[in-house]
Amino acid sequence: MNWIELHQYQENNRLEAKAAVGGLPHSLWETYSAFANTSGGYILLGVDECVDRSLRAVALPDPEKLVSEFWSTINNRQKINVNILTDKNVKIIEANGHRIVVIEIPRADRRDKPVYIGSDPFSGSYRRNGEGDYHCTKDEVRNMMRDQSDMSQDLRVLEQLDLDSFDYESLKRYRTRLQNIRPDHVWENLEPVPFLQKLGCIGRSEDGALHPTVAGILMFGFEYEIVKEFPSYFLDYQEHDNTSTRWTDRIVSNLGDWSGNIFDFYFRVCSRITQEAKTPFKLDGVTRVDDTPVHKALREALANALIHANYYDRLGLVIHRRPQHITIANPGSFRISIHDALAGGISDPRNYTLFKLFNLIGIGERAGSGIPNIYAIWKKEGWASPILEEQFNPDRTVLSLALSKTSDKKRAIKTSDKKRAIKMVEKTPKGAARKQAIIDYLTEYNAGKASIISEHIGISPGRVRVYLQELTNEGIIVAEGANRNKTYRLK
Repeated sequence: MNWIELHQYQENNRLEAKAAVGGLPHSLWETYSAFANTSGGYILLGVDECVDRSLRAVALPDPEKLVSEFWSTINNRQKINVNILTDKNVKIIEANGHRIVVIEIPRADRRDKPVYIGSDPFSGSYRRNGEGDYHCTKDEVRNMMRDQSDMSQDLRVLEQLDLDSFDYESLKRYRTRLQNIRPDHVWENLEPVPFLQKLGCIGRSEDGALHPTVAGILMFGFEYEIVKEFPSYFLDYQEHDNTSTRWTDRIVSNLGDWSGNIFDFYFRVCSRITQEAKTPFKLDGVTRVDDTPVHKALREALANALIHANYYDRLGLVIHRRPQHITIANPGSFRISIHDALAGGISDPRNYTLFKLFNLIGIGERAGSGIPNIYAIWKKEGWASPILEEQFNPDRTVLSLALSKTSDKKRAIKTSDKKRAIKMVEKTPKGAARKQAIIDYLTEYNAGKASIISEHIGISPGRVRVYLQELTNEGIIVAEGANRNKTYRLK
């Protein structure tokens, strides 16, 4: 570990420098909790962060004593609920003529989360975002507690719902697809209720009555029944062109003219999401083959988002399709690290029953192979590499897919009385898509604060402020007011 590597962690907010000349600061434990509950990071004791964000080592009177005090505290269950470190995570190194302490905090296993200070997880849990450590909300703590269990979350029986909560037309469409994919399946001739039981969509309560499970209601339920268990449940697919900031077509789950469940949403969106993927002319005998690895990968990405989503979280699943670019954002963080997800071979789905339901009708690759497969296909096509990002507060998993070698486009935005072209020059398609999402919001709602925009588009407040400043510098938006009252509008 050298200063250049530490600076890289500093840039992505996974490094915290503390002078610690008077002993271990209390904020160290908040940062330990925050790093463990998000993506991990480094704590440096005996280091100051200068005004220009450079790191400066300072004299530590007794580094060994600090390390001893650190181990004593972290192993005290009355002060810290769990120690996720080993000896190799804490080192004393030489830096600029001084000895400093480097503490590497890994991402905690979901079974150890939340990592918290004291005896109360609701008052002692922290997380990390673009602005530093923050105190977890009760909903965030509850989400981490749900993820502790090895039992699939979607097998829970919902006793407040009955069997009339299902849209049996959705179920009929599912059975038709099952028959086409797996003719003469052993469950083919079962009546609807026994069939749903076999699928794991119905379970018995303690009194023996039959009720939908979480998987059942999400897959085959009516939207107005789903929101009884998941108040923030919302599925949103938007199509945009290059001449307008508003969507040109949209599919949402709460219109009431269709079921609103995730099974029907998948097939309504499936053909739309693959429209930008080019189909080369290819024949299988005399029949044209219109499917390609790219089409399959896009369907896989859509299915993954629906299967891995945390529907208890406060933001819904949102898909933006623009010419040459698709963004899929689902509520909930990864249950494994991004590194493990990209490496493949490890799968820990939050809703394993949903995974089996889709897989039964031929949707979804073998567990743990979906994300690496998407990256491999994009590389083969010579396109810009996909961007997989995990966000916190609120928890989001965002996959950005460029369908071309470059994402720099001239986008036209339309205000109430004029159009003007804006050239979005960004290093990555992610930045361009995020800026466009902010412009879309300000076009639709006229004005907004950074915190409200962050909540609406699913980007952390710190990153939203960075993009707002860039858009202000480019002359696209203007800021009114100051500090907490600052509001942004299109210029």
